[in-house]
Amino acid sequence: MLTVNAGTIAIAVFVLLLLLAWLLYATSGDTIAQVVGSRRFGRRRPPREHFRPLGAGTPEAPRKVAAIIVNPTKFDNLAAVREQVTSGCMAAGWAQPLWVETTAQDPGTGQARQAVLDGAAVVCPLGGDGTVRAVAAALVGTETPLGLLPGGTGNLLARNLSLPVDSLDGALKVALTGQNKRIDVGRLTMDRSGEDERPEEQIFLIMAGLGFDAAIMADAPERLKKTVGPLAYTFSGAKNLRGPQFKVRIKIDGEPELSRRTRSVVIGNCGKITGGLVLMPRAEIDDGWLDAVILSPVGVVGWVALAGRVISRRRKGHERVDHHRLRSVAVDCDRPQAIQIDGDTFGSARALSATVDPLALVVRVG
Repeated sequence: MLTVNAGTIAIAVFVLLLLLAWLLYATSGDTIAQVVGSRRFGRRRPPREHFRPLGAGTPEAPRKVAAIIVNPTKFDNLAAVREQVTSGCMAAGWAQPLWVETTAQDPGTGQARQAVLDGAAVVCPLGGDGTVRAVAAALVGTETPLGLLPGGTGNLLARNLSLPVDSLDGALKVALTGQNKRIDVGRLTMDRSGEDERPEEQIFLIMAGLGFDAAIMADAPERLKKTVGPLAYTFSGAKNLRGPQFKVRIKIDGEPELSRRTRSVVIGNCGKITGGLVLMPRAEIDDGWLDAVILSPVGVVGWVALAGRVISRRRKGHERVDHHRLRSVAVDCDRPQAIQIDGDTFGSARALSATVDPLALVVRVG
């Protein structure tokens, strides 16, 4: 019978310990059971996460947030509008929107700037063209898109971009799911005294003007606009038809200075005005140019002729309508004239100048 002496047992134990040490080292921390199983079947067991359903245990990606900068004076039932916008955002898979109201002290620029800092994926002014302009002022030069929601009388920027103006739901859908488009921005400097004492700078997206068109804006009360819509401007225009002409000196780019007696000078980034009329047929919102029109009608007959020019969209051959394309313009008046920027009045000034900032603003379009 074989006998096992103490030396043989010691050697066997030593060999076993070496084997275990090698296994533990080779598996980098696996348990012995895992090692034995893996060596037994020729491969290691997949990690436990391998057997979990796809996406299980991973955090959900944060939903995008839209900032709604609303002018509360434009709505009779603001709570219903807010509920409608919130429902539209949630239905599109977005988070509950950031809802911020404008104030008399800040018509939207500060609120939009804060929304960008807060990470809003799109900033949507909900008000008139003045609210749109104020919000856009904070977005110029950024990559944050402007989403246009109809809330005013004209909604002229939306009309020039062929966006929905009669459906808040349709406009919200474009703002959340549409494509980005870069457009030009006009930069305006107003000199109220005419002596460059304290010039004021503003942007415009649609049109800026002095004289007759600004007087129309000033004499169209907000209550009347809310009641009859664009007809308010018709009543105001009829009231101001018989105003006097004034003299201007106009410097366009590097061309010689022009002198005119006129009723209005309008500088446009786009051409369509209230009622679908086109004041500047060649104006494009993304072509790197501004357009200017000098309107010089005399009496009611002159206004009728001018209206015919606007309706026919003809540019040449009539002394009462003078069209120009430009990248910069300076206008000096013989006396202070009313100023309007995108439909909002800005008092009066003796001089103004404008330049184009090409493709400076991102807008969400369909």
